[in-house]
Amino acid sequence: MKILGIIPARYASTRFPAKALADIAGKSMVQRVYEQARQAGSLHGVVVATDHEAIFNHVQSFGGQVVMTSPDHPSGTDRCFEASQGVGGDYDFLINIQGDEPFIQPEQIDTLASVLSSPGVQLATLVRKIEDAEDLFDPNKVRVILNVFHEAIYFSRNPIPYVRGAEREAWLQKHTFYQHVGMYAYRPDILAEITRLPVSSLEKAESLEQLRWIENGYRIKTAVTAHESMGIDTPEDLQKVLGRL
Repeated sequence: MKILGIIPARYASTRFPAKALADIAGKSMVQRVYEQARQAGSLHGVVVATDHEAIFNHVQSFGGQVVMTSPDHPSGTDRCFEASQGVGGDYDFLINIQGDEPFIQPEQIDTLASVLSSPGVQLATLVRKIEDAEDLFDPNKVRVILNVFHEAIYFSRNPIPYVRGAEREAWLQKHTFYQHVGMYAYRPDILAEITRLPVSSLEKAESLEQLRWIENGYRIKTAVTAHESMGIDTPEDLQKVLGRL
């Protein structure tokens, strides 16, 4: 199976402009993501998809593969689709690797890749078992419900399912909850299809694009990782990360 890793890296972030170029102990964020992704044994290539000349030139300066994409894409999924058209190649799957997770573990990518050989997989993503009540009730973390085939059937910013008859403090003892880890794998033909779908009502309600796919009947396979993601959305997040180094 031939898999391409794509790292979307746009310049204009509302909360943290140019964060792809932010310095993290001597290396940019995008370089750290790229180097981590290159260590994943399941990938046959890694490319950065950007919308800005400064990021494009920077990636080339450290020897990375990069393609220029439109600045008008509403999501990383749309940017991945354009990048895949620019790169070419006969890939069986494309993996969208978050460009703001500089400490992503190569094992996470390989774990996601491990479920792609299952028959009929269209899309796939990572989930992590929730162990902490603070994570369970944090609206900034996305929860996901799985069916018996380990496919995601719903994502929510609320803790789901609701555990009836139990105090909130006891919910983790009554049910296994999963948090979504935002890395996606797409079959190329499916990626082309989902980028043509109109925004759905569930997507608008939760502000989660993957609900558009589920609402339109697409299946999302899941793989369980033990690693917690460490995304950097704001300059404050970066300072917290730097404080741990």
